[in-house]
Amino acid sequence: MTGKSSLSVAIITKDEEDNLSDCLRSVAFAAQIVVVDSGSTDGTLQIARDFGCDVFEEPWRGGFGVQKQFAIDQCHCPWIIVLDADERIPAETAVVIKGLTNIDPEEARMHFSSLPADSSRGGDTGPVFPEAVAGYSFPRKNYFQGRWIRYAGWWPDRLVRLFRRGRGGMSPAAVHEEVEVNGIVEPLNVPLEHFTESDLGKILRKIDRYSSLGAQEAYDTGRRATVSGAMFRAVLTFLQDYILRLGVLDGPQGLTLAVTDSVNKFFKYAKLAEMGRKKDEG
Repeated sequence: MTGKSSLSVAIITKDEEDNLSDCLRSVAFAAQIVVVDSGSTDGTLQIARDFGCDVFEEPWRGGFGVQKQFAIDQCHCPWIIVLDADERIPAETAVVIKGLTNIDPEEARMHFSSLPADSSRGGDTGPVFPEAVAGYSFPRKNYFQGRWIRYAGWWPDRLVRLFRRGRGGMSPAAVHEEVEVNGIVEPLNVPLEHFTESDLGKILRKIDRYSSLGAQEAYDTGRRATVSGAMFRAVLTFLQDYILRLGVLDGPQGLTLAVTDSVNKFFKYAKLAEMGRKKDEG
């Protein structure tokens, strides 16, 4: 642990041998790395163990939110960051995180007490002391098929990921889960990097899984859909991503992402319609 930052990294995995090594190397400065695996059949577990991670084999709990919360619950450092296996912390971001997680509260108070108020806070009378900050957000650079995707809502894609232990956790959402923090969240300008799946066959399998989770979550809250409504949502999603949000400027990759996003939307609501129909027939 000598020389390591006071940081735990929480990662969930399943068959991530192609991504995990680069992810782990990018957080080698952390005192603890927790990997929670839900049934990998490739080399994921061996990679995690060889790297010295705290590895937990935990059956899938039904959603990404609760699975990631289990990983957070295994973390013991004062600060926690949640990452996906296909994400990386670049060098400049690592420097900032090290500084934030290793800062001495008394030295910080002496330094910040001499600073003027930040007028951008809309009326705050003084600076926010580092010990008062509960979490931090990052812009995320998403890469697809070798290209940094800058449009269609993919940049800056700001996410809260770093938080004080005991002050944050995951939303229970099955998909599109988020870190929720109790307290002040400060924005950072250094990025995370996300190398999203580029293999189209794997993307289709991912769409099948995510659309099923999303449909079940919507069904459980009483929502219903029709196939025609699913088609309308899919077309609207494509037009928003590719035209209104300028995905066309991301070239062939932007077109591919707009199509896959719309396909995912269609199947989520078509599956929701199917669930409602089966209930009516039963």
